[in-house]
Amino acid sequence: MLRTVTWLIRGIAFLLIGLDSLVLLPAGSGPSTPVATAFALSGAALATWAYGDLKPGAFGRSPAGGSAGLSAHRDSRAPGPPRWDVLLPILLGVITAVSGLACATPHASALVGLAIMAVIAAGSETGLRTGWIVVAIGVLAVQIGALAGGAGRGVFLGFPLLLVVALLAGHNRRAYRIRAEQAARMLEQVERLRAQQRLTAVLDERTRIAREIHDVLAQSLGALGIQIQAARALIAEGGQESRVDEMLARAQRMAADGLVETRRAVHALRADSVPLPQALEAIAEQHRRQHRAPVRITISGPEPGLSPEQNVQLVRTAQEALTNAAKHAPHQPVDIVLGYQDDQVTMTVSNPFLSAGEEPAEPSFTTVDGGYGLTGIRERLLLVGGQLLTDARDGRWTLTARVPR
Repeated sequence: MLRTVTWLIRGIAFLLIGLDSLVLLPAGSGPSTPVATAFALSGAALATWAYGDLKPGAFGRSPAGGSAGLSAHRDSRAPGPPRWDVLLPILLGVITAVSGLACATPHASALVGLAIMAVIAAGSETGLRTGWIVVAIGVLAVQIGALAGGAGRGVFLGFPLLLVVALLAGHNRRAYRIRAEQAARMLEQVERLRAQQRLTAVLDERTRIAREIHDVLAQSLGALGIQIQAARALIAEGGQESRVDEMLARAQRMAADGLVETRRAVHALRADSVPLPQALEAIAEQHRRQHRAPVRITISGPEPGLSPEQNVQLVRTAQEALTNAAKHAPHQPVDIVLGYQDDQVTMTVSNPFLSAGEEPAEPSFTTVDGGYGLTGIRERLLLVGGQLLTDARDGRWTLTARVPR
């Protein structure tokens, strides 16, 4: 649409220039043959230019409407440039040359408008070198016409200056169009990047959900395994049906709690997480009820604003530490110390061994049967920039988790 309007304006300008140069002449003056010839040649070149510009595919021009110098990169195997890239500079040079020669004729100065029109197009639709060649042809034609017609200093100096200004205007137009095309391409790339980011966010969410479900179920099944093992031991001893029934009922409650915890884990990924002290108190109470072991929680410092993901990772770390305590030090007291520093949050979980002789030689990150495994917990903390440390000394096992604030 814009291209059509542009050509409508050029057509109107061409007609007005023709009226001023051939019809609206002073009394007693008639159109000269050079002026009429120049106007006719310019009109023919202008018509050819319009046909090639408005008709897709004409003269080998790209159907997408790309102009010379701004079209897509051509195949390096092509024998030469497309016909339109050659024809357009020739047409612009013809218009500039013939109108420049004739504009120095008395009563035909309006023809310089055709030269200006062609030079602007040369600056905006061709390369830099081609544009200056077209200007040079126009300036030379004006000088020859002025010498032949005896024109004054205004024609000698003013018309060439007009052509140079027109070329600069064309170059500015070209630069603006290139920036607009680059901005459009960048906007398209941004939209593609946003789509890719949305896809990545969906995949990340699925990964987090899968990790949470896996870890929650692993912890629940690990605790359930302890209860079943204890029940089997009581059955082997015999005569303790009431305690066996109690153990099985507790195992059933653990299975139900595991399903509830799984739903909570998925919900926590899509909603605001429970404050960390409250979440730790909940799992500590569950540990007291299920394993009949005391758990003491100590909190120092004002509570900071941690992200939901950081809260989840610290809660999962505490759950793994409590599960390990129930397996390897049943009925032993567990201490959870939560400290808030200026740059990090530290959570320490410690419990004694069954006896001093059972103290391991060194901390191990191998995954135990059931639970998340210390390796999995360490990887989860790394996702939020944290770290996991373990230590075994003086008859106590200590697990320390740190996350940045």
